[in-house]
Amino acid sequence: QVQLVESGGGLVQAGGSLRLSCAASGRTFSNYDVGWFRQAPGKEREFVAAISWSAGTTYYADSVKGRFTISRDNSKNTVWLQMNNLKPEDTAVYYCAAPELKYGSDALRQARVYDYWGQGTQVTVSS
Repeated sequence: QVQLVESGGGLVQAGGSLRLSCAASGRTFSNYDVGWFRQAPGKEREFVAAISWSAGTTYYADSVKGRFTISRDNSKNTVWLQMNNLKPEDTAVYYCAAPELKYGSDALRQARVYDYWGQGTQVTVSS
């Protein structure tokens, strides 16, 4: 089992920045790929970004590419999502998640493959 806790959300004006953290505990965190997803009211949960267990590979949704950066430090059991140039449409609850198995890039964009989820952190971007 892996336990995940997100933090760092808040209210920010459009064009601003936030840095989300995902702190892990439990089994060896460095073995797990990690993804960030978000869910806005009335919408389905959508993929934002993912990072491989070694941090050697990262993936981004087209909507955030060039604005968001995912990174990790396995010695700190933490994954971060740096969000720059935020837009009102980025408003959502953001979740980090980890799958038990290893998947390719296409599968890591699917919420269904993730086994462990945090409780989420709210990000609100005002216009």
